[in-house]
Amino acid sequence: MSVDLAIVVGLVALALCFDFINGFHDAANSIATVVSTRVLSPVQAVAWAAFFNFVAAFLFGTAVARTVGSGMIDLGVVNYTVIGAGLFGAIAWDLITWYFGLPTSSSHALFGGYAGAAVAKAGFGAILVAGWTRTLIFIVVAPAIGLAVGLCTMTALYWVFRRTPPARVDGWFRRLQLVSAAAYSLMHGANDAQKTMGIITGLLVTAGYLQTFEIPIWVIIAAYTAIGLGTLSGGWRIIHTMGNRITRLQPVSGFAAETGAAVAIYTATALGVGISTTHTITGAIVGVGATRRWSAVRWGVAARILWAWLLTIPASALLGAASYWLVAAPGLAR
Repeated sequence: MSVDLAIVVGLVALALCFDFINGFHDAANSIATVVSTRVLSPVQAVAWAAFFNFVAAFLFGTAVARTVGSGMIDLGVVNYTVIGAGLFGAIAWDLITWYFGLPTSSSHALFGGYAGAAVAKAGFGAILVAGWTRTLIFIVVAPAIGLAVGLCTMTALYWVFRRTPPARVDGWFRRLQLVSAAAYSLMHGANDAQKTMGIITGLLVTAGYLQTFEIPIWVIIAAYTAIGLGTLSGGWRIIHTMGNRITRLQPVSGFAAETGAAVAIYTATALGVGISTTHTITGAIVGVGATRRWSAVRWGVAARILWAWLLTIPASALLGAASYWLVAAPGLAR
């Protein structure tokens, strides 16, 4: 095996490792609501979410992958070191926030790490501003859509079932929440797995194995398999924060939150925008909690999560840049 091929294989493995950690870190997003409402046990919930994470491979296109792989960073400055350092920065931030139980965005960690490494190599000219514009806008828009749809759905359900016995409503929505959890997991896989697909395809173009940015089928299957396996392994530290500490959920409110988040993620995926599925489901949960009363949302916990959100891109960018400088300093960059 040539040195170049060995490096490419290693970086593909590192990208798939990030995808696995993405699923592991974000498993809480997919299953926290359905576990906290006791509709499914944790083991059943991760299996349910992982299955629909993977199924998304056969139902959605590659628009998000194209944006991440070729629309955010100038491929002319990308080399093996930039890709490796970017992935190291993203993985490091994911593991740090997982340890502290913070539901931060794996997507934004990847964007930040990749951008930080590219800027460390070539300065801010490496950033393609047009590709970042919609992503930065959706940092605000996606959680807002999730919040609005979750709030409106919950309000409508309160009104429609206002004369129905609570026990009957609970029984119905214990079944319907299986559908909403599947829809959310499907969209989570569709948006998040594509980001790694974009990075791997960009690597293959940089290495000369692809002449144009066309995503091979094996990359698609590998990325969806990795995120599905990561989800299957679970991220239990974050589940408690998402499912219980922001607001307390019932099957009907879990259904509304998952529905709101799924609608928001589908909107972004259709537009080819890589977003934070974590931000989106958190916004939907806050919207659902606010329908009960303002104090039903634990705003102190929400504020702590918000600070972690704001820090994710700059912190992962610094980690990505530091990783690049660490490798490039001895003249090892390629």
